[in-house]
Formats: sequence, structure tokens, C-alpha cells
Amino acid sequence: MKIDPIHQFNIEPLFTIGHIGNQTIAFTNSSLYMLVAVAIISILMLASGTQLVPGRLQSVAEISYEFVASTIRSTAGAEGMKFFPLIFSLFMFICVSNLVGIIPYTFTISSHLIVTAGLALLVFFTVLIYGVAKNGVKFFKIFVPHGVPGYVLPLVMFIEILSFFLRPVSHSIRLFANMLAGHIALKVFAGFVAMLGFSLGAIGWVGGVLPLALTIALYALEILVAFLQAYVFAILTCIYLNDAIHPGH
Repeated sequence: MKIDPIHQFNIEPLFTIGHIGNQTIAFTNSSLYMLVAVAIISILMLASGTQLVPGRLQSVAEISYEFVASTIRSTAGAEGMKFFPLIFSLFMFICVSNLVGIIPYTFTISSHLIVTAGLALLVFFTVLIYGVAKNGVKFFKIFVPHGVPGYVLPLVMFIEILSFFLRPVSHSIRLFANMLAGHIALKVFAGFVAMLGFSLGAIGWVGGVLPLALTIALYALEILVAFLQAYVFAILTCIYLNDAIHPGH
């Protein structure tokens, strides 16, 4: 029995939308699960209601709202709340799509670098454009830390500029790598249990108890990681936006 942990990440076209030159534009399984994530978020936000005594959906919506709002206030200040729609959308989209992707036989959107890179570049250019538009030349004070001696300032500035332009790389790879590695580990452990059972019979099923227990524990950990990676992406976005709002602080 062959274990193929990579097959779950294949992007499969579901139907063709059209063509641009020789390039086929297709609606894929990745596109489908993006729509599923957006639909779940929309239902959660629109169907939650505004009752004085909140129900389950309304409680989840209110907790999500307050969680993101408090994260923004604690990292970017009250002025950062103008970016609440962006950060809330990023957090909910990543969190819901990650949780949906944990369900067996579904697709994990954030396991593809092109998706996470797109989200990271959106944050990067938002910070850059808003920072320059709001502060002008003063925005570039983020590359000149306070109290640095003049003889090492050029080196420090080079490091700060390099780290600034590498932000989209680390921002995207962190999410992509965690989701990819976790799903591969789950597939390998689960496949190992099935391989023991089918190849060794009753002895194999008994021997697969430990890998099965590890698979269940890893599955629980992946649920936690799905939420944590959405939170890390959101809080890093807040920190980067804080540089645009308060450069040099």
C-alpha cells in the first residue's frame, strides 16, 4: 500500500471558464474552497442577528469581532482601527479556510504558496502605500533606528531595508509551511495505520493503535495551528501597519 501525502495538495480544474491566448482559465478546487470559506464567513456575519441575548452564531461573530479589534488596538493603537475591515477579513478568511481544510477529503487553500504570497503582498503594498501617503518622506524613518551610532548606521539601515522587503517572504512562508507540513504529517501517520492493517491483518491493526493515537493527537494540534496561524498572520499585519501609522516609534 502506497502512502502519497502530496496528492492532497494537487490543484484540479473543475470546469473551464475560458481562454486567454493559449492559457486556459479554469475554475479549480482551490477556487471552490475559497468560495466555501467566503460563504461560511458571510453566513456567520449575516445570519448571526443583533439580539440582546446572543445565540450561538451571534456569539461567535461577536467574539471574532472583539478578538480582532482588541488585537488591532493593542498593536497599532486606536488609529489602526481604520484597517479593521482588512485585518478582520484576512483573519476570518485564513482561519475558516484552515479549519475547513482539516476536514478529510477537503482542500487547504493556505497550503499553496501562491495564495499566502498574494495575501502577504496585499499587506505589504497596503503598508507601503499608506505609509508614504500619510507620512511622506518621514515614513522612511523606520529604516533609521533611534540611538544607533553613526559609524554603524549604514549597516543597520541596510539590514532594516532588507528585512522590510523580505517581510512578504516570511509572512507568506510561515503560513504556507506550517499548513503544508502539518497536513503531510497527518497523511503519513494516517496512511501508516491503514498500511499496517491491510498488510499485516489483525496484528497490524493492533500495532496501529499507537500511530492512530498519534494521528488523533496531531489532528487536535492541527486544529490549534489552524487558528494560531490566522492569528499570527493578523497580528503581524497589525505590527506592519503600525510602522505606517507611527513611523520611527
